[in-house]
Amino acid sequence: MVKPTTVTHQIRALRFEHGEMTQADLGRQIGMTRQTVIAIEQGRYSPSLETAFRIAQVFGIPLDRVFQYNQGATP
Repeated sequence: MVKPTTVTHQIRALRFEHGEMTQADLGRQIGMTRQTVIAIEQGRYSPSLETAFRIAQVFGIPLDRVFQYNQGATP
């Protein structure tokens, strides 16, 4: 069973705001597979801090605009 996380993200919305970027396109730009991007988007995998920064760089925005930590949420 996958442990729920209190980290949320805007990756899917950001991909579509950036010319309907595919999961494969994002994966290539961050050095990961499309399957890994899918897992991140579905909340089944939490990226490393380095990968999170790479994702933010691809979109040209600060990390906290991509990922949010909901401290009060119960996993």
